[in-house]
Amino acid sequence: MKWIRIHPDDNVVVALEDIRQGEKLEELGVSACEDIARGHKMALREIRAGESVVKYGNPIGLAKCDIAPGAWVHVHNVRTGLSESADYTYCHKRYDKPAVSPRTFRGYRREDGRAAVRNELWIIPTVGCVNSVAAALVRDNQDLVQGSIDGLYTFSHPYGCSQMGDDHAQTRKLLAALCRHPNAGGVLVLSLGCENLTQDQFKAELGEWDDRRVKFLVCQQVEDEYEAGAKLLRELAEYAGQFEREEIPASELVVGMKCGGSDGLSGITANPTVGRFSDRLTALGGSTVLTEVPEMFGAENILFSRCENEEVFNKAVRMVNRFKDYFVSHGQVVYENPSPGNKAGGITTLEDKSCGCVQKGGSAQIVDVLEYAEPVRKKGLNLLSGPGNDLVSATDLTAAGAHIILFTTGRGTPFGAPAPTVKISTNTALFEKKGNWIDFNAGTVAQGEPLDEAGDRLLDFVLEIASGKKTHSEERSAREIAIFKDGVTL
Repeated sequence: MKWIRIHPDDNVVVALEDIRQGEKLEELGVSACEDIARGHKMALREIRAGESVVKYGNPIGLAKCDIAPGAWVHVHNVRTGLSESADYTYCHKRYDKPAVSPRTFRGYRREDGRAAVRNELWIIPTVGCVNSVAAALVRDNQDLVQGSIDGLYTFSHPYGCSQMGDDHAQTRKLLAALCRHPNAGGVLVLSLGCENLTQDQFKAELGEWDDRRVKFLVCQQVEDEYEAGAKLLRELAEYAGQFEREEIPASELVVGMKCGGSDGLSGITANPTVGRFSDRLTALGGSTVLTEVPEMFGAENILFSRCENEEVFNKAVRMVNRFKDYFVSHGQVVYENPSPGNKAGGITTLEDKSCGCVQKGGSAQIVDVLEYAEPVRKKGLNLLSGPGNDLVSATDLTAAGAHIILFTTGRGTPFGAPAPTVKISTNTALFEKKGNWIDFNAGTVAQGEPLDEAGDRLLDFVLEIASGKKTHSEERSAREIAIFKDGVTL
């Protein structure tokens, strides 16, 4: 099959392979008026100027002019139909859960009862000034990575000082959340000593901690921060090295879901594959987390209808409206998306991108809506407030407690979050070209693999990752964070 009509109501099809000018789609009785690249759309019938272009059974924009049957449908003849405001009504929908047999993974059981998929040592700088010290401590203490200790990492960032208000609070909240992450068997909190994110503030944000698992070092208070840091890391390694992998129910997994470098196949192959995975994990009693709020604009009602009750619906509406206000307050239109790479891959409008993006949420009920860097509290599908930026949203998912992050992409990217980041290709060509980046190929769906089978295959793969199999980004030690910032830098 060279094309797909995703929903019976669609007035466009998506090319699964390049379609040449003059080529006839026999089943549809339409011939291509021009070349249609893989991932791009072709009109099935005449679409009059001002009429909705429909994909996924939803409007994804308005025709700028009359579009002939067989014509290429893209940014040159389609515009967004979004505006800065919208009214929402709760119309609850519920779908059956898939039947899934109980599953387990080989993980670590923390002393507080939480599960983990890695047993690593983390250095958390509270201020960017000590990034180089943290990097040197990681470089010079790799001998600690032995036995059951999976790695030693630090997460550089430029913040922790010269911030005020919400930015200061968000930096503090995000870094404390990383400090609590179960994948870290031991954490060294590294401070300078004169930053406005003081150690006392950090400890207050962190709350209770186990002093065997979390150690603190203020560089200005010691003569040799490298020697002092190495000593504390040895103590942390001694503690963390006591943990060994054991059998843990899949119901204890928390998996984050996001996309980046999307293309026209994202909403057809990789994202719905992740959606099938999410439905399976939540049916097992596990948790999944969907973020990237701006990439819900235009498709939010698909999610809102699945909020399990009106309280969750109202929280979801507030989350979306706050992000729209954030755009407007900065003089930006809410639909300033997709990116140039998205457009090159066949995504035309933000509605087009969003309708594909939300496919990662599958069909499960939404049980909770979380603030930025807020931990998952309920089993099931959660929405998490955060932007679309790859590094910011992946860091947000990690801070929320995601053991693993599933990252779908049609263009490819090498980055990795603090949590193991599984790259899932939307097309087989990318999987074959960038085998050093891509962990899982969902392009097989475009070649005929049923989505349910792809979802089963992804569940198997995630349980392998949870049991210790390394992602490609882990193999390259690609571990990065980015903190959401909105305000003044002093």
